[in-house]
Amino acid sequence: MTHEWDLTADVVVVGYGAAGAATALQATEEGAQVLVLDRFTGGGATALSGGIIYAGGGTRVQRAGKVEDTPEMMLAYLEREVGDAVSPATLRRFVDDSPAMIDWLTGHGVPFEASLCPYKTSYPNNDYYLYYSGSEISGAFADITPAQRGHRVKGWGTSGKKLFAPLARSAEDKGVRVETLTTATALLTDDTGEVIGVECRTLRDAPARVKSRYARMAAIAAKPGIYYPPLRRVLEKRLARLDRRYATTIRVLARRGVVLTAGGFIANREMLHAYALAYRNGLALGSSGDDGSGIELGRSVGAATDRMGNVSAWRFLLPPSSFAGAMLVDGKGKRVIDETRYGAAVGDALINRHDGIGWLLADDALMCTAISQIGPQAAWFQRMQFEVMRRKAKRGRTLDAVAAAAGVDPAELRETVAAHNTAYATGAPDPVGKPAEYVRPVGGGPYWMLDVSIKPSLTNPCPMFTVGGLMVDEQTGAVRDTRGDEIPGLYAAGRTAAGICVNSYVSGLSLADCIFSGRRAGRSAAGEVSVVEGVTGSRAARKTSAEGV
Repeated sequence: MTHEWDLTADVVVVGYGAAGAATALQATEEGAQVLVLDRFTGGGATALSGGIIYAGGGTRVQRAGKVEDTPEMMLAYLEREVGDAVSPATLRRFVDDSPAMIDWLTGHGVPFEASLCPYKTSYPNNDYYLYYSGSEISGAFADITPAQRGHRVKGWGTSGKKLFAPLARSAEDKGVRVETLTTATALLTDDTGEVIGVECRTLRDAPARVKSRYARMAAIAAKPGIYYPPLRRVLEKRLARLDRRYATTIRVLARRGVVLTAGGFIANREMLHAYALAYRNGLALGSSGDDGSGIELGRSVGAATDRMGNVSAWRFLLPPSSFAGAMLVDGKGKRVIDETRYGAAVGDALINRHDGIGWLLADDALMCTAISQIGPQAAWFQRMQFEVMRRKAKRGRTLDAVAAAAGVDPAELRETVAAHNTAYATGAPDPVGKPAEYVRPVGGGPYWMLDVSIKPSLTNPCPMFTVGGLMVDEQTGAVRDTRGDEIPGLYAAGRTAAGICVNSYVSGLSLADCIFSGRRAGRSAAGEVSVVEGVTGSRAARKTSAEGV
């Protein structure tokens, strides 16, 4: 096909979150000229996130915090946690590269701190930045020596912006060009099927007031729009109107390759209903750009997808840390899971095995301890969620009374509590495998049952995001077609691609995979062609013909 080009670069990156930034930086370090296209103003779901990087094997931050960890310990944990998400060789590379990844991020200005969180939590408050961010201390992993691997980027509140902003500044300093307010709408190919560029809708030539208004509305749609979907939908309609009126079409040449890093599809309700209907009641944890457009771009040129029905849904029980000793039961009064497990494991159990219904049972003594802990242990949003659950909790002087108040079978609940207490009294293993140090007997009443069910809720939503995506070559990040062959000129990274966290997620694993897969794709795309005199072929010809564009 013959195209007229408005912009050109060696490597064109579609989407600018952690994966896009890692791709751009690595490709630049490999000597490529890089252009990034972003629908909004950069940051994506990364800027909305908690800013956790899952890393271990002896990172400099772990060593500073006197955390003992080895690649073998980290690998043993991840092998069991993520299963067959990637090949053993790829998982080994991820683990072995982990310390260097933290050094690479630090070199680009990302701040870390070695302050160890002394209690089990889902997310540390602003006093701590290194913690157990997965299920390392849970019963299912009792035979594997645990280590704190959740590296929270240092920053007040949630730290995602403190991860993305330094990467973006470093990219700018190194000459990466970024076209914001630019939406990729199609991949362009030559007559051999090789991806050679991107067609876009852009506001780059719109009046400054329009671009400013668009950017402001997009930021509100991202957050707080993430917590109030009706607001996001209204703003998305207004953004679409501005796009129809002011956007123009441009074509961008990629001399070496196009890398798709446009996030997942949690914001696309139609796709979510088609692939993962059981997760329809969650909070879409992502920006409006997480609408599957990157995945659809890949499929438009024949790309294959993998595990599109896999979604990470979070139901955190901690903080307060004392709730590790509470008992999670379903709507029938049966035990659900080891309460020390990571929130994604809890969410998966509730949705896929217990109809989304969950009640956290605590006796009055445990609840008093929890109330005293929540202030010093929790971040503001955790305190707010706890307070909502406490105010809406069902209470009763007896187990039968609290079960009836919650709509749970009283006889089944009594049987569950009896089995739990008997195991504790006799020294037998906990019925769902909770480590002995976190097991406590259910004492006398009154009792509390806190609703942790997964259902639409403004005050206690269940955050979730998609983890399935395009199939890629694990050595290069090249996108594969439905026959298993690589699509020339096309790569993917982050949540646009199926990666290390496609089966099971713990805090920081997605962002770590974004950096790992982004750098891999950037390295491969930058090295796709090394044009020298006398070399023929479509990319070499395009490079020559595009000089001066």
